[in-house]
Amino acid sequence: MNYTQLLREKTQERMSIVCMGMDPVVEKIPFKGDAEKAISIFYAMILEAVKGEDVALNTVKPNYAFYAQYGFPGLRALKKVIELSKKHDMLVILDAKRGDIGSTSAAYAKEAFDFWGADAVTVAPYMGSDSVGPFIEWCDKGKGVYILNRTSNKGALDVQNEMVAGKPVYMKVAERIVAWGKPGTGAVVGATYPKELEEISSFYVKSGKKIPLLIPGVGAQGGSAGDVMKALKASGNDLTIQRINSSSGISFAYLEEKREDYAGAAVKAIQKLNKEIGYLG
Repeated sequence: MNYTQLLREKTQERMSIVCMGMDPVVEKIPFKGDAEKAISIFYAMILEAVKGEDVALNTVKPNYAFYAQYGFPGLRALKKVIELSKKHDMLVILDAKRGDIGSTSAAYAKEAFDFWGADAVTVAPYMGSDSVGPFIEWCDKGKGVYILNRTSNKGALDVQNEMVAGKPVYMKVAERIVAWGKPGTGAVVGATYPKELEEISSFYVKSGKKIPLLIPGVGAQGGSAGDVMKALKASGNDLTIQRINSSSGISFAYLEEKREDYAGAAVKAIQKLNKEIGYLG
């Protein structure tokens, strides 16, 4: 089974295309102690709450940098968080945004899939095919690769909207993703730019290839789940292989709601996002 098929299967099992970002900020976690303990307990409790409430969730996305900033305790926490997520039958997308010369990319890919045990990883396309290729080779082993296409940050305009041969850079990257891709190769397209999302999604549909989209930017970054769904439906894309991500909007929902039950607040945030998306199979 390739990664795209795995996405579809998970969607059909739990009737959800929500992805929960796991981006720890120790100062916001209500536990004392080192980063390894605080982060591990924090996400373990959220995962248990999700299971206990039978919440529609099947995918998580830990961001490597948020763990690495705490040194070895943070990295040990990342290992535990991934293992816990697997025990809860979650797909794990390691948000690492890797990309380098071929041999280095091969080493990064081995780290993501063999050491961390991720199901998919995010990569940067701007060094070209020999940089992306070592990751895409893992698609033959059932792994997924999400290539940065049109990102959700404001600074994306600086490069990704520049015109090249009559097309914006993000569409030239989309063309490369279709050319490079194997089953399991996807694209990162931000929720904060729904017009570009629809344009890119339509291009992938017309290409005839199944390109799963990882769509960050919902919640704290200002993206709307409703706008994302409108764009996906307008393009005629296969909803079962998409993932709409919210990170701090789920993990730290308890701060926004000013309540102590952080795990319960996270569950409610997931339920709310599922309702906004409206995906019921």
